[in-house]
Amino acid sequence: MSDLIKEIQKRKTFGIISHPDAGKTTLTEKLLLFGGAIQEAGAVKSNKIKKGATSDFMEIERQRGISVATSVLAFEYKDHKINILDTPGHKDFAEDTYRTLTAVDSVIVVIDVAKGVEEQTEKLVKVCRMRNIPMLVFINKLDREGKDAFDLLDEVEQKLGLRVVPLSIPIGMGSDFQGIYNIWENNIQLFLEEKKQKVGETVKFDDINDPSIDEVIGEKAAQNLRDELELVQSVYPEFSREEYMAGDLQPVFFGSALNNFGVRELLDAFIEIAPMPQPKESDTRLVKPEENNFTGFVFKIHANMDPKHRDRLAFVKIVSGTFKRNENYLLVRENKKMKFSSPNAFFADKKEVVDESFPGDIVGLHDTGSFRIGDTLTGGEKLSFKGVPSFSPEHFRYINNSDPLKAKQLAKGIDQLMDEGVAQLFTMEMNNRKIIGTVGALQYEVIQYRLEHEYGAKCTYEPLSMHKACWIEADEKSEEFKEFARLKQRFLARDKYNQLVFLADSSFTIHMTQEKFPNVKLHFISEFNND
Repeated sequence: MSDLIKEIQKRKTFGIISHPDAGKTTLTEKLLLFGGAIQEAGAVKSNKIKKGATSDFMEIERQRGISVATSVLAFEYKDHKINILDTPGHKDFAEDTYRTLTAVDSVIVVIDVAKGVEEQTEKLVKVCRMRNIPMLVFINKLDREGKDAFDLLDEVEQKLGLRVVPLSIPIGMGSDFQGIYNIWENNIQLFLEEKKQKVGETVKFDDINDPSIDEVIGEKAAQNLRDELELVQSVYPEFSREEYMAGDLQPVFFGSALNNFGVRELLDAFIEIAPMPQPKESDTRLVKPEENNFTGFVFKIHANMDPKHRDRLAFVKIVSGTFKRNENYLLVRENKKMKFSSPNAFFADKKEVVDESFPGDIVGLHDTGSFRIGDTLTGGEKLSFKGVPSFSPEHFRYINNSDPLKAKQLAKGIDQLMDEGVAQLFTMEMNNRKIIGTVGALQYEVIQYRLEHEYGAKCTYEPLSMHKACWIEADEKSEEFKEFARLKQRFLARDKYNQLVFLADSSFTIHMTQEKFPNVKLHFISEFNND
């Protein structure tokens, strides 16, 4: 077996998604703790613990206790290399999450036991189902009062349209919570509350009818557990890896990430069943991981990972072959050769230079402005990977410079933040005024904060009531287009890549425009060529 195939089989690359506050970042921390990558886990909100979460490395994330950017973390566990992409849950940063889902091979969905399935979870799961990404569900915060386990399983099936199979079930809930029966490994793990931030000890039994279980958790709880296990066996399907891989069956685990509970079980089952790096469709053919030639694509750009150095990193997911340091690779869009002397592997905000990386890995490449989100890098072949879109923004504001002496810094800051995909910049055709469009209103605060703290530039916003930005596809020489451009000139702008955009003030306007100018096509996703 070749070295490349061995490396591919060792790797698991997955994303963690959920509604805000379901415990995504805390679960990421605990996975790192179990993987031995950190000695003590940080809490996202708790004031008792002074350490911030490892994956929330931007200052604004620490202040607000939310994740605003996807962070990439890697660690070794039981001879596997695990790459986690911890995504923002807040809906205002959903675009970052959608793009990240193009770079993962599977997903863990985190659900809060008390709140159940929430709106953002529904949206994200829908994206995963469109792509048939294998999903594993982790029901979190069992040490709090919450919904009944079987009611939750029903809710997951109905609201998310999933077919679930519980691989563990809780013993009690909230104040009565005593532990978890692990169906996957046929044992019980008891909940010992004293060691919240370190990995706690567990007490294990191998037979559900063992009378000593009654002594440890009490007769009533033991009888209840046996009844529930019987119910699970009669109601739910048996776990099938083929169906899980095809996205048709979703295993469910219960636990409490804050208390390190059920996390090891989740991780052990995950490395056994989750897919290794998968083939990916390009515009010319299906690219398989075990091919010798390197291919990869940029799914995220992050400016100022280290504010002292003003560095900008492009995150590249490797699809096939081996990526080597100091070798020439082709940036397909520009048809230009590039080589990278210090490609980085990640551990949240810690980075180390790597000599070679394999399919499934995420590499950070220092970027001086050459990359765009969605770019493809190859060993020489001209192919492009599909599907890293920009969505039409839903909020629009004019951006003004508050300090005329800092015009250069502001321009540079906006330019770099737009490359990151934080928001989109439109320049009006008539008067060159700059408009920032975002998916969520909270993005404006983040942009303002980062412009000031990372670029030393201050800006103000002016409201603008627009409904949607539509990318235009038309024959610009035709009479119909010229008439359209004459009538709508006040609403025409260019995006960062000089594509023409129509800023529509209502859905009625879009409808009327499409009726009146049938050959001027309006698209809500920037990559309409790849739709």
